[in-house]
Amino acid sequence: MIQRIQTVYLIVVILLTGVLPFWMNLWSDSSGNEIYAANEIIVSLVFYVSAVLALVCILLYKNRKNQFVVNRLNMILNLFLLGLFVYRSLNLSGESNISEKGIGMLIPIFSIVFLVLANRAIKKDEDLIKSVDRLR
Repeated sequence: MIQRIQTVYLIVVILLTGVLPFWMNLWSDSSGNEIYAANEIIVSLVFYVSAVLALVCILLYKNRKNQFVVNRLNMILNLFLLGLFVYRSLNLSGESNISEKGIGMLIPIFSIVFLVLANRAIKKDEDLIKSVDRLR
């Protein structure tokens, strides 16, 4: 069923990773130019892949085990993106001129939180189905 709570969490992830990084700046360089996800090809690809994985996870509502696995892959991808941002921010802080980190660097953290909530709901549904099968 597509009207489950994990679908809401996954839609939030789609909005976070598919739309928000292109409106919020990730960081500002030393000359004051704001860098968005659209300016960095690798970052924008990872954001798009994360949004597509969340959409695929929504469409796999009939097979909860595969949904759980795709969600885990999406979490790993967001952890990779978070590591990329941490690496980039550590390189930014070593500049002679001070550059600012943007709020867009926190998007993978929020995305991971909603993916964990979706995985909990998927596991709860799977446990409910197993308990009903035991009663039969």
